[in-house]
Amino acid sequence: MKNRYIASFEAAQIASIEVPAFRAGDNLRLGVEIKEGEKKRVQTFEGVVIGRSGNGVDATFTIRKLGANNIGVERIFPLYCESLKSIEVIRRGDVRRAKLNYLKTLKGKAAKIKELKK
Repeated sequence: MKNRYIASFEAAQIASIEVPAFRAGDNLRLGVEIKEGEKKRVQTFEGVVIGRSGNGVDATFTIRKLGANNIGVERIFPLYCESLKSIEVIRRGDVRRAKLNYLKTLKGKAAKIKELKK
């Protein structure tokens, strides 16, 4: 059980940040702020959500994309992170699982996720 002061502080942090609804299988485009010395810039990271975990302030999600030479790149982002400047849902995926770890072994068309029909 959490202390009520900590819980109220976490609720205030969550309320200040707007996060779109997304789940495993969705394609996201993230704007991640990168600091290089004195300079700051926003770099996009686009990929498929493999899974989400945690709740509240501790929530995280994992994104996988194919980098150069078809090498898979995975990053775990805290949902309420200062360095995340934007989260944009590009397309919704139609999947049956909460964690898509099987995508790590698939290549090409086999790794394609069907789009969710509206």
